[in-house]
Amino acid sequence: MPLIHLRKREETPGNPGYFEEQMFCRLQYIRTEQQVALFLTSFFFVQMMKFAWDNYKLYALGKNELRPLTKNGHIGNMFGGLRGATVIDALDTLYIMELEEEFQEAKKWVEKSFDLNVNGEASLFEVNIRYVGGLLAAYYLTGEEMFKSKALELGEKLLPAFNTPTGIPRGVINLGSGMSWSWGWASAGSSILAEFGTLHLEFLHLTELSGNPVFTEKVMNIRKVLNRIEKPQGLYPNFLSPVTGNWVQHHVSIGGLGDSFYEYLIKSWLMSDKRDAEAKKMYDDALEAIEKHLVKKSAGGLTYIAEWRGGILDHKMGHLACFSGGMIALGAEHAGGEQKQQHMDLAAEITHTCHESYSRSDTKLGPEAFRFDSGTEATATRLSERYYILRPEVVESYLYMWRLTHDPKYRQWGWEVVQALEKHCRVEAGYSGIRDVYTTTPNHDNMQQSFFLAETLKYLYLLFCEDDVLSLEDWVFNTEAHPLRDKSMHLD
Repeated sequence: MPLIHLRKREETPGNPGYFEEQMFCRLQYIRTEQQVALFLTSFFFVQMMKFAWDNYKLYALGKNELRPLTKNGHIGNMFGGLRGATVIDALDTLYIMELEEEFQEAKKWVEKSFDLNVNGEASLFEVNIRYVGGLLAAYYLTGEEMFKSKALELGEKLLPAFNTPTGIPRGVINLGSGMSWSWGWASAGSSILAEFGTLHLEFLHLTELSGNPVFTEKVMNIRKVLNRIEKPQGLYPNFLSPVTGNWVQHHVSIGGLGDSFYEYLIKSWLMSDKRDAEAKKMYDDALEAIEKHLVKKSAGGLTYIAEWRGGILDHKMGHLACFSGGMIALGAEHAGGEQKQQHMDLAAEITHTCHESYSRSDTKLGPEAFRFDSGTEATATRLSERYYILRPEVVESYLYMWRLTHDPKYRQWGWEVVQALEKHCRVEAGYSGIRDVYTTTPNHDNMQQSFFLAETLKYLYLLFCEDDVLSLEDWVFNTEAHPLRDKSMHLD
């Protein structure tokens, strides 16, 4: 029986100096029972991806997401009139999994039907991580110029959001008129740390591919503003005024509103071939403050990262914060001496806590947020926090922990997630989130999120692949799990 996996193609002789990486099939003969098991497991993930894609194509192609219960498409108001979020998000996963026919279907839609001349309010953050990131990854994996040109065209449309007194971009932009504004729910017209702090990777690549320094200049200015202002206790609050450049309120979270800002600091350093010393220092200083003020241990021995509200701790973690185990492990891999072991231990403890949030539910899927108070540990205590929307952050940490430790429990935990997804989230026409992880009576939310194809299924697939499939030495994943080339960026 052949084992199909992917490896890196060497530099193309006809393009000296161009670091091309492209994934392609190679057959090896399986000789062990373990290899048989891994092959069958990987094949299972491919079938999950094909099922999700085929139903999206059948019922919702061109819409942003599939509603699998009603078998129709969902557009939403997050992408400013852009369509096909699932197509763009799925491109690289289809390619990596060798689903060639499905990849060609997606590519054809991008070529023929992906319209960038749209009007409507778009999230700068979501358009960047899903669309720009997805197109960049598709280009780096395939070398197809069409993906690059669309990424650059879309990147240009995001630039007016930076037209503020400080250069800190506003969160919402009309992709047609270029007008931008802040989210209505954001305090005093503020911009959100996780949004303006999660542009760096993609924008440096846009400069690299276009030769236009403006993209890099915009995100480097964000760094200048952040380094200029005082951080309470060394922590970064989630709300910043794009007018004054001051913090609006002192709410700190490693989950929603803050999360991927920290992720992009360590990944910016890695992507620069470890030459972006400013990013590394910002990450190290931030993690030191987080360890000092936010990392806590429950009475039952579970390590978690609390939220901070003006000096008062809120003893909860969001599912979104569960990416941090993987992030801390990735940073620890490049730390020295005692700090390396200390951070690896912290990463393992946080990942264990997030696994507990899954294992303590009836469905073995984790809630949107879980708390550590009133005798409760790693469990949601509010009805509004009991849902699961196919999120990837826990399996993302399993992948990084597996790659960096090869402890088999992370693969076991990943397989538990797969079993739970199949049992509770798979429906006749796709996969759906569920409204309550603490009951096995199905109550689906009728939404197959695009990030399920971009992130959750990709991370699970890679968890059971060899380490050289999208090696962490050669690729950096953006926060939507789109792989970007590593070690190719040039700092000025």
